[in-house]
Amino acid sequence: MRKKGENGVSGSAKARAKDSLSLDIENTSHLADLCGSHDRHLALIENAFDVYVVARGNQLTIEGDREGCRMATAVVRELENRLERGLGVGEAEVLAACRMASNGGVEGHALSTSAEKHQIRTKQRVISPRSPAQAEYIEFLRTHDLTFGLGPAGTGKTYLAVAVGVAMMMRGEVERLILSRPAVEAGERLGFLPGDMREKVDPYLRPLYDALHDMMPAEQVVKKLENGDIEVAPLAFMRGRTLNQAFVILDEAQNCTPMQIKMFLTRLGDNSRMAVTGDPSQEDLSEVGTRGLVSGLKDAVNILEKVEGVAIARFTQADVVRHPLVARIISAYDDQR
Repeated sequence: MRKKGENGVSGSAKARAKDSLSLDIENTSHLADLCGSHDRHLALIENAFDVYVVARGNQLTIEGDREGCRMATAVVRELENRLERGLGVGEAEVLAACRMASNGGVEGHALSTSAEKHQIRTKQRVISPRSPAQAEYIEFLRTHDLTFGLGPAGTGKTYLAVAVGVAMMMRGEVERLILSRPAVEAGERLGFLPGDMREKVDPYLRPLYDALHDMMPAEQVVKKLENGDIEVAPLAFMRGRTLNQAFVILDEAQNCTPMQIKMFLTRLGDNSRMAVTGDPSQEDLSEVGTRGLVSGLKDAVNILEKVEGVAIARFTQADVVRHPLVARIISAYDDQR
């Protein structure tokens, strides 16, 4: 058990404590999962809300200011409800619940209920949303022919789109999964890379391969790539095609020109879905001789926002699900703009 004053937070919280709340954990088998290895989950809650949390028997005691205690209590109950539903609790889930509580959205078991409703089942894992924005995005991907996912790095835009596409292919709802990116160089030069064209562009497509391997056994990924059930290709290879019976994803779309985006969107064929993801604040067009061009992603969103069958999911730094430092890095850069 941690001692008061550890983690650089607990001691000061204890010194100025205004409230002390005791929570009974009815199912004691969940206590270890709630606390985490070496009480790591409790430490995350403490650091998030500047409180002190201690476990004794089947009871958690939370001490700190009133608002911090309220939010920490909401997180504990949310995680407890998640465990009751048979959903796992790890550091990512604890951090997600803390973010929701900070934004006022965790009351009423919102996250665990949404996670259960919007689960994505693939061969390798079951994927659940970690924020309300992710849950909405998954719903859009399942119900709309064209979905835009806009927001900063680390919000799960591409990962969740690949997960939904893999799940739909596994269920036979689509026959193919097609993943694409523009091979924009961001100041680097493809011509100086060794190898043929496939070997030159593969590094730009690596994040898509990584997502696939996270959801399917490696041998299945290789087999489906070989037989064409899964295709990973640069955007230029989409020209002139009609993509039927497919789930199609365009990643890093902020680096497309308006004409490239239009070309891609008009490839949509029968019984197909499209997801277009990108971060409008990170376009690299000016680095590759296209200075002055409007990002095709911004242009497409402005034109298509009110078109029937099109959904737009917007993420913020509050939805970042990577290391907590990533959200702070994004915030710091945003403050400089």
